[in-house]
Amino acid sequence: MNTQPNTHIKIHNRIAYHQAGHAVAIYLGNKQKQLPAVHFQIVIKTQERDDGQQADRFMRPPGKYTATVEGGRLIQSLPLSFTEDTLYFSWAQTEECLCAFEADVINLLAGSLAEAKYIASRDGEVFTANLINLNALHFYGGSSDIEVISEYIECFIPNKVEREQKLAELFLAAFSFVNKSSNWRAISALADYIRYEPKGIIHCEDVISFLDSNHKSPIFLNGIELIGSY
Repeated sequence: MNTQPNTHIKIHNRIAYHQAGHAVAIYLGNKQKQLPAVHFQIVIKTQERDDGQQADRFMRPPGKYTATVEGGRLIQSLPLSFTEDTLYFSWAQTEECLCAFEADVINLLAGSLAEAKYIASRDGEVFTANLINLNALHFYGGSSDIEVISEYIECFIPNKVEREQKLAELFLAAFSFVNKSSNWRAISALADYIRYEPKGIIHCEDVISFLDSNHKSPIFLNGIELIGSY
């Protein structure tokens, strides 16, 4: 990793944490669930600026560059109807598909939640699931993610009440993942890596190598984590 000042391309912390949240959830989260590996990359590009916007604590200050995670979904294309598409699936195939659906939604939520946790930490505020909800993620760069999540939920769960229940469940799962100390250290380390990485594309292999090279198994005593991953 090149950390010389002249290679710092000024990706804002909020963006770096957001994309690190996605990437860590895609790699470590899927790995912890024993799901198949999936390709992704972090693309760094010029930031589009809107000089007509007024700044507030929820808006990212304009910078020269931004970053986006591309790929990373276990379900590449959504069926028109999950029920019809899986009509002739075995029980094991159906369960595998549902696990992939849930993992993709959690991984999408992890980006905004990581950004929200960074803001809370920066401002000395408490980060709890009681103080943030799905709608609040719009303030943390989550609008496009929420649109995709809505498509997932409507495809897989036709019933509105069941959709809301499942979304609440997956939101809490994503919150717990981001808030877990070892995962948060991984997200923070990767956010720094993204901020100081001068390349236009950070390939999947580079992210995995970085996370694996810094990863150690946590040590617990009476359920308390003594030594985490980072």
